[in-house]
Amino acid sequence: MIKTIAFIYLLMNVIGFYLMKLDKEKAKKNQYRISEKNLWLVAFLSGAAGMAFGMNTFRHKTKHLQFKMGLPVLAFLEAGLILYLIIQLS
Repeated sequence: MIKTIAFIYLLMNVIGFYLMKLDKEKAKKNQYRISEKNLWLVAFLSGAAGMAFGMNTFRHKTKHLQFKMGLPVLAFLEAGLILYLIIQLS
């Protein structure tokens, strides 16, 4: 069970990182963008840390206060929840 939780957490963060990269590329090309609703959905499904890392790596959404402040806070809360679950299941 612990490995499954860790795998899902890692997978969602990789997806979140990739989505920030993809959305930045689409923004540069003036193409149809990934909605903020979908970005937040991935963040709330435990992808916030990867998205925060992607935001800083690709300099994307850094002027949006909700992303600039919200993603790191959510990432911290999710990491705490994952750690709590791992401790409880050990």
